[in-house]
Amino acid sequence: MSTTRTTTPRLSARALNRAALARQRLLERSAAGVLDTVAHLGGLQAQEPQEPFTGLWSRLRGFDPAALSELLAARQVVRIHLMRGTVHLVTAADAQAWRPRHQAMLRQRMLGAARRELAGVDLDALAEATRAQLAGDTTRTAGEIGRALAARWPGPDPRVLGQTAVALVPMVQVPPRGLWRSTGPARYALLVTWSGEHDPDAADAADAAGRALVRRHLAAFGPAATADVRAWSGLAGLPAAVAAVRDELVTFRDDRGRELLDLPDAPRPDPDTPAPVRYLPAFDNAILGYHDRSRIIDTEHRGLSVAGARVVLVDGRVAATWTVDDGTVVVTPLRRFTRAERGAVAEEGRELAAFLSGGESLRVRVHASPC
Repeated sequence: MSTTRTTTPRLSARALNRAALARQRLLERSAAGVLDTVAHLGGLQAQEPQEPFTGLWSRLRGFDPAALSELLAARQVVRIHLMRGTVHLVTAADAQAWRPRHQAMLRQRMLGAARRELAGVDLDALAEATRAQLAGDTTRTAGEIGRALAARWPGPDPRVLGQTAVALVPMVQVPPRGLWRSTGPARYALLVTWSGEHDPDAADAADAAGRALVRRHLAAFGPAATADVRAWSGLAGLPAAVAAVRDELVTFRDDRGRELLDLPDAPRPDPDTPAPVRYLPAFDNAILGYHDRSRIIDTEHRGLSVAGARVVLVDGRVAATWTVDDGTVVVTPLRRFTRAERGAVAEEGRELAAFLSGGESLRVRVHASPC
């Protein structure tokens, strides 16, 4: 009696790179709408309020920044503390579904940073007092919330009380913060008031959200290991969600033998597919959405992704950083560019400069490549 042995397919580092670019809409610009793209990406990291505009410009054909501003004003997308405890720009529907799933993580992170200072503070009472402050259409900054809470809990620093309130109570940062070329303090409103009702206590809803998070991560970042899902979401309690959807998925191995999960019909382009130059904003999830970020950034440059550096992808990998200095997009290579690469970086930089300046002529300067 013969037996048939099946071998899990392997994906090279370059194959994983091209898959990531395709999922992130960085292999070619998409004609999809802004709301669809924000949903597909599982949100964009947005603690720097203007950075998502560059992230969407790099992914969408003919992106108009006014379209994102209009979605924010219409409450269809929101700015909220979510994955990894950072501010993300997500659809209102995802905020409602996912924020309860992240609640325990956000609470634990806050306690990890300020447990001693919060000793003796009834956190449930603090959350209730925060909700009372934001009743109706009231908006307040974290500082204002903290100072009001200090009247009842005078021991901790009011700043810590305000940050704790933001972690404990689902709330969003309201416009004008996050609008195109707008500035202003982060003012908060209750998510339930701003975007509608949701049920944060339903166990079945929490389980469904966990399963959705796994599927959505694979759609936007796959093929991926469970460690990548955890690194993107900031959630440790997803093994049950992964197990629940495993029968829906296909598996691969990477060059190190790690198991990678994926949606069966998700794009996995030929590794030799050309990858155009792309300019990414600070803290882009195309890099931060993985535990193993080597599919896009070299290990020696990994620190750039958490330091807020804006980066340039050349042949699908981080090859330079960029800034805007005195009306000039300044590119600093991390490796030697060929003449063709240098020309492509400059050309895409000119397009970025035109976008950032609203059509005015900004200059582009590409520094000499390192020796």
